[in-house]
Amino acid sequence: MKYLFFLILVTLFIAFSIPEKLINVPAPGELDLKSMIQPVSRTAKFINDSSYIWCGSMTRSDKDKKYHLFYSRWNRNNGFHSWVTHSEIAHAVSDSADGPFEFKDVALPPRGAEYWDGMVTHNPNICHFGNKYYLYYMGNRGDGKVGSQLNWTHRNNQRIGVAVADTPNGPWKRFDAPVINVSPDSTAFDALMTSNPTVTQMPDGRYLAIYKAVGKKRPMPFGGPVVHLTAIADSPTGPFVKQNKPIFSAGEDVLFPAEDPFVWWQDNCFYAIVKDQKSYFINSGRSLVLFYSLDGLDWKLAKHPLITTLQINWVDGIQQNLEAVERPQVFVENGKPRILCVAVKELNSNHSYNVQIPLK
Repeated sequence: MKYLFFLILVTLFIAFSIPEKLINVPAPGELDLKSMIQPVSRTAKFINDSSYIWCGSMTRSDKDKKYHLFYSRWNRNNGFHSWVTHSEIAHAVSDSADGPFEFKDVALPPRGAEYWDGMVTHNPNICHFGNKYYLYYMGNRGDGKVGSQLNWTHRNNQRIGVAVADTPNGPWKRFDAPVINVSPDSTAFDALMTSNPTVTQMPDGRYLAIYKAVGKKRPMPFGGPVVHLTAIADSPTGPFVKQNKPIFSAGEDVLFPAEDPFVWWQDNCFYAIVKDQKSYFINSGRSLVLFYSLDGLDWKLAKHPLITTLQINWVDGIQQNLEAVERPQVFVENGKPRILCVAVKELNSNHSYNVQIPLK
């Protein structure tokens, strides 16, 4: 009886000694983002009549107490494929994470074909590390020609860069070289191009990058296979040491299984959202799926992998089916996901825009 009483006292002591924030923390890989998705306010639809809108990435500034959205835009008159030749990263602000957002300026405008990123900036991923803001992105250059298909010169000149500023309002310092360049080895997984960067800080203080890469093993100009790789740096501006091991793979015969990664650290593990191109990971068609990793290098499907298929549920009760739901980015506040930013393209329409989906 005395022994039982002693065990009860020890158990109570341990229970009351655990910080409240550690109670009810899910086990690694058990996050269920799909269950957190809420109906979307119409103010969270960021659209422009003259431009295609894509690639929304959000942060909040403690200085001006505003929410800052970085996004890609390009003229609709040139057609959707002209993202690869004419995109620029712009900047909008709002008093609320749900919007409405208003255009403020172009964060990374064209700066001349002599620069590696001088003609196009795309794929923004905004990060706040320490007392500075880091805007990771894809840049390219080429002949500027627009056609009915992708301009392969611009596509294959894609490289990953980073710009640095003291506030989300800039000015942004850009660099003369990519932060993640292609590998000189012609047999490397990223010998042809690098794009779609996402970066987060690791528990040990280092920085983990995940990026899309294309090699030269397949016929040109597409090349391939299309894979995702990791790289680690001691500083947000690099140098990033490549790990050279593809992740989010679906077998050797699948040459382009995933796209649009976003990575963050939560509940003692890394999570990453990727676009499943065609039921390669779960049987849900083209969808957004969730992976997790304990070290950032080895990845597995999460316990609840499906996040969303090609639809949006608006707060007015309308469910809208879409042609595309892509470029996921999570706005994390106080260590928890609050907003899922996605780019959408409507069915039978020439519209594309960003949506900020609230998370419970």
